[in-house]
Amino acid sequence: MYDVVVVGGGPAGLSAALVFGRQRRSVLVVDGGKPRNERASEMHMYLSRDGFPPQELLAIGREELAAYPGVEVRTDLVVTARGAKGDFELELADRGTVRARRIVLATGQVDEPFDIPGLAERFGRGVFHCPFCHGWEVRDKSLAVVAHEPAQAMLALYLADRFSKDVVLCTDGAASLPERITVTAADRGVPVVDKKIAEITGALDDLTVRFADGDTLRREAIFHRAPSGRQSALAEQLGCEILPDGTVKVDETGLTTVPGVAAAGDMAKLPGMPDATTLVALGAADGVRAAVWMDGDLFRSGLGPAFTS
Repeated sequence: MYDVVVVGGGPAGLSAALVFGRQRRSVLVVDGGKPRNERASEMHMYLSRDGFPPQELLAIGREELAAYPGVEVRTDLVVTARGAKGDFELELADRGTVRARRIVLATGQVDEPFDIPGLAERFGRGVFHCPFCHGWEVRDKSLAVVAHEPAQAMLALYLADRFSKDVVLCTDGAASLPERITVTAADRGVPVVDKKIAEITGALDDLTVRFADGDTLRREAIFHRAPSGRQSALAEQLGCEILPDGTVKVDETGLTTVPGVAAAGDMAKLPGMPDATTLVALGAADGVRAAVWMDGDLFRSGLGPAFTS
C-alpha cells in the first residue's frame, strides 16, 4: 500500500512526487513516457531554465527523485483505477495491480492538430501553439495562423499586436468567421485567406502553405492552437467531475470532486478559469500545491476521525 500513486511523470507529477518524497511518504510515479511537449526543443518562462530542453528538465527531475528512498518511478501505463479514499486500486499495463491511500492525476493533455498534411509533423518545430512559449523566438518574422474557430483566430490578432507586422490568418476553408474578427483583422492589417490548405512543407524560417487551388504562401513560422484532449480516462473511471471543456474540476488545493484524488497540470483547472494553462512552470506549481495539501490530509487521517472532515 503506497501513500500516494502519482499518475504522470511530467512537471506536475514529478514536482508532486518531490514534495511527497521529502515528507518521507511512500510514492509511486507511473509515467507512460509521452509528454505533451516532447517535440519541442525549448521551454520558456521557467525561471533559471528559460530556453532549456524540456526532456532534460524531466531527466534532471528523475535524478533528483532518486535521492529519496520513498519515491519509486516506473515507466508504465495505469489502465484502470477504482476504490475510495484510503484504499484505491490501480491496474498497470505491464506490472499488475498496486494500491494507494491517495492518487494524484497528472496525465496531461494531448494536442490534436487539424488533419492537414505536414502540420502535425512540424508541431513544436516550426508550427507553434503558444505565443507565450514561442512568440519571442519568432518576433518580427512572417507568420501564419491556421484556425477554424473564433478563439483560434484571435491568436492572429494577438500575434499582430505583440510580435509581427506580417501575420496572415488561414481558415483552411472553414465556415466564415464572425464579422467582429474579420473587421478587426482588416483594421490590424491581418489578411484572411479562406481557402482549403492542401499541405504544409519546409522547416522553421522557410515554410510553405500550399492551398488546394495551387496557390502558395511562404512563411517563416506558423501558429496553430490545436484542439486538445486528456491523455487518460482515469478521472472518469474514478468518478471525478469533468468540466464542459474536458478538463477535470479541482478546487484551490488541487483536489477533485472525489475525496482522496487530486489533479494537477494542464488536465485540470478551477471552474472559474477560462482555460487550462499549458506552461511548464505552472504545471510544476500545480503539482507542488496539490501534494502539500494532500500530505496534510494524509497526516490528519492518521490522527483519527476528530481531525478529518
